[in-house]
Amino acid sequence: MELLKVFPHLNAALNATSGILLIFGLFFILTKRIHLHRACMLGASSISAIFLICYIAHHVIRTSIYGLGPTKFTGEGIARPVYFTILTSHTILAATVAPFIVATLWRALKGKYDAHKRIARLVYPVWLYVSLTGVVVYLMLYQFFPAR
Repeated sequence: MELLKVFPHLNAALNATSGILLIFGLFFILTKRIHLHRACMLGASSISAIFLICYIAHHVIRTSIYGLGPTKFTGEGIARPVYFTILTSHTILAATVAPFIVATLWRALKGKYDAHKRIARLVYPVWLYVSLTGVVVYLMLYQFFPAR
């Protein structure tokens, strides 16, 4: 059961790290430091992949081994619609953006930089939003309004 308690914190740290690397990656491409941009974006991609593995493991362990449902949000008042709006947009966009992240990365790795740039301009803000709202969801669910 202790392992189960570690996952939310780990996943938030992975999301935050990915978000930070995305911001630095954008800064480096805007300042024409391609090698640093590449390192940040490969790092963000790798950390996002690790996040996905940990996220799935957390939910499989939680439901299959411990028979638990989702963590209940305990916030009240305006916090509830704010939380569920953020959670809904985060979830839909996370599921939608994942294959586009792979496509963007693939184009860069294959040297198709014009195609990479075109798709990255659309994918980047969504990926950053998903990373940052993942941290917001964590804070609201586990720190600001923890289960009683």
